[in-house]
Amino acid sequence: MTEKARLYSGMQPSADSLQIGNYIGALMQWRDLQDSYDAFFSVVDLHAITVAQDPKILAEKTRRTAAQYIAAGIKPAKSTLYVQSHVSAHAELAWILSTITGFGEAGRMTQFKDKSQRYGADSTSVGLFTYPVLMAADILLYQANVVPVGDDQKQHVELTRDLAERFNSRFGEAFTVPNAMIQQDTARIYDLQNPTSKMSKSAETDAGVLWLLDEPSKTAKKIMRAVTDNDGVVKYDREEKPGVSNLMVIYAAMTGRQIPAIEDEFAGRGYGDFKKAVAEAVVNEFGPVRENVLELLDDPAELDRVLARNADKAEEVATKTLTDVYDKVGLLRRAR
Repeated sequence: MTEKARLYSGMQPSADSLQIGNYIGALMQWRDLQDSYDAFFSVVDLHAITVAQDPKILAEKTRRTAAQYIAAGIKPAKSTLYVQSHVSAHAELAWILSTITGFGEAGRMTQFKDKSQRYGADSTSVGLFTYPVLMAADILLYQANVVPVGDDQKQHVELTRDLAERFNSRFGEAFTVPNAMIQQDTARIYDLQNPTSKMSKSAETDAGVLWLLDEPSKTAKKIMRAVTDNDGVVKYDREEKPGVSNLMVIYAAMTGRQIPAIEDEFAGRGYGDFKKAVAEAVVNEFGPVRENVLELLDDPAELDRVLARNADKAEEVATKTLTDVYDKVGLLRRAR
């Protein structure tokens, strides 16, 4: 039997609920990929604390995010689903990798440059600066062959490849050099009220964001109020009709229909009918997921046990990699 290639990906617990962009761009893809890969999926809570978090609610956000992974179809019996901080090797390997990462190399990371320019150097943490190194450790610990990411994370995977090759060349073969699996552009979801900006957990207004755990009526209302245009034609044109095109991408993802078929389906019917169909499709998809999440959260102790068992599986793989790295670097083993 052919051994499956290894896959790693993760998402931050940065909101009480994931939004539809996370669902379409990550969870729906992960759900399919876990059938063909030996998949490791993590709730990356160490990455989350590179910006200020309320300590009283961070753990609950982490648990809620894990519940949404499971409810969306990530099966702990099929994939290794765990919390990043439950495996200490992530932080340990990040330190080793930081010692072979150039200061200028890390400073050229686009996300860090954008955030440090926006908020100023004194408001930007060293943790945010070294975020890509921790991401590299996340990936390399599990000898991942592929990493499904959006375009905004491609640069971080390229750094991961560079660090893997650099370590292997300097100290001996220790890491698999991973490849980025870039999501299709059609998976990018935009704000319903500002359809030229990517839908984000940190959006200025809640009206443009479709949350996975929203009440169905609230979800439908947001879709019915989504910004479109004045010509009433359901046609895909990202430049000229960004609002309509965004809704078409959502509808396509929820129903499995292709864009040309959607244009034919709503030819001459106008935006009212189209928005109702989009709202129904999203509510039908989200409804069972939302109910499953609430059931999982009703028994947090059992959810924590599931995550602990998966952390044990992850730790077994991670420890093997870290031990090899320590030996190759020349760190003295602790006597037993």
